[in-house]
Amino acid sequence: MTGTTPVDLGPQARIVAELAAAVPQARLADPTPCPAYTVGGLLAHLAGLAAAFRDAARKDLGPTTDSAPDPAAAPALPEHWRQELPRLLDELAEAWRDPAAWTGATRAGGVDLPGDVAGAVAVDELVLHGWDLARATGCPYTPDRAALRASHAFLLASVGDESRAEIFGPVIPVPDDAPLLDRAVGLAGRDPNWTPPPTP
Repeated sequence: MTGTTPVDLGPQARIVAELAAAVPQARLADPTPCPAYTVGGLLAHLAGLAAAFRDAARKDLGPTTDSAPDPAAAPALPEHWRQELPRLLDELAEAWRDPAAWTGATRAGGVDLPGDVAGAVAVDELVLHGWDLARATGCPYTPDRAALRASHAFLLASVGDESRAEIFGPVIPVPDDAPLLDRAVGLAGRDPNWTPPPTP
């Protein structure tokens, strides 16, 4: 997969933090468009990836960067996640403001990556999981425009890459004139029209 030019992750990280802050405790077991995760599982995944990609940016390789996420083993949501997740997202954004983060080699999810590719993945994760969280909880969602453009470009470049099947589902066709967010979501294998199932 190809990387991207440096993007300030701060605006998109703040959007995700605001979405997380609005999640009622009673919604943590609700489903999300990402079938492997409930809302609580998605929040735990966001905390884990924020730490992992923060350390990937710093080239601080170790436990956070060496393990691939295992959706089958639902990650535990930290007890104080409402305080911890915003802090981790801030640290993630700050780490990627260092131009050196986008150069050289690093690792995330147990995979060795060029810095610019790791940065592209981090941006994409924030954009897509922001959408997942917003759709699952019924919140409006307008991602940061620069992050969305970078996410879409990264996903579009991945279409012919055989390794994308390890990360994304099959592409869901979306009209060429659809909003850019819908096109990015479709490229990631999600249905832009997804809504939560009706409550019994």
